[in-house]
Amino acid sequence: MKIELAENYGFCFGVKRAIKIAEESVGSATYGPLIHNSKEINRLKEDFDVSLIENINSFTTGDKAVIRTHGIPKSELAFLKQRKVEVTDATCPYVTKPQQICEEMSKDGYDIVIFGDVNHPEIKGVMSYSDTGATVVEDVAELKGKVFKEKIAVVAQTTRKVDDFMKVCNFLMRSHKEVRVFNTICNATFDNQDAVRKLSKVSDVMVVIGGKNSSNTKQLHAISKENCENSYLVEGPDDLDESWFFNKKNCGISAGASTPDWIITQVMDKIKALS
Repeated sequence: MKIELAENYGFCFGVKRAIKIAEESVGSATYGPLIHNSKEINRLKEDFDVSLIENINSFTTGDKAVIRTHGIPKSELAFLKQRKVEVTDATCPYVTKPQQICEEMSKDGYDIVIFGDVNHPEIKGVMSYSDTGATVVEDVAELKGKVFKEKIAVVAQTTRKVDDFMKVCNFLMRSHKEVRVFNTICNATFDNQDAVRKLSKVSDVMVVIGGKNSSNTKQLHAISKENCENSYLVEGPDDLDESWFFNKKNCGISAGASTPDWIITQVMDKIKALS
């Protein structure tokens, strides 16, 4: 069986940056998971004594906190600084951008619409930067019946599909005089999605590697599934099933932006052994 990696896959710029920051912050704690990959979080704990704290009230004066790649709400960042916690911000710059846009545009009198998952930590952080609140939607249907000002600013969760984002923007532009569209979907997301779309069209079986709670990994799996019915999402080699590869000639592999190379290598080695 031929095994082929997608042209673009794995760690994005923001994740590489965050991992480096964490590795240089020995003895610190991340507030919330640094990235959506439990295996990499465990490695940081074992090799660099970087722990994970979920409850912000657990931080006390003098503690060292690393802010996760997805960012945190504005009020929580202020809380940590007020408590005199030593804060190192590993928020991805691609996430910081929509935060800044929401803050500036809301001050200029625009209603804020965010395309994304309201329960995702990135969106919770972005929402908090709007002085006048924000409307978060995942599709056009959720916009129906909503009443906005004539001026709207629209941003997107960094890991969403651009085609779905444009459907939301087009809907708003048909009914409002001024719609400012800020394409905040990151380049790595574009590249990884295009690559998995291309590879899945010529593969008998696809394996997408990444955390099952990772938004961008789930998006990659969904795109792969559109073109290759035998598409599977795994977190590591132990999730592989030998039956997936029976009588298959071409196996494509992609990985989410939070998936380190060492896990990808483990999965590829296991697939080679199974085939």
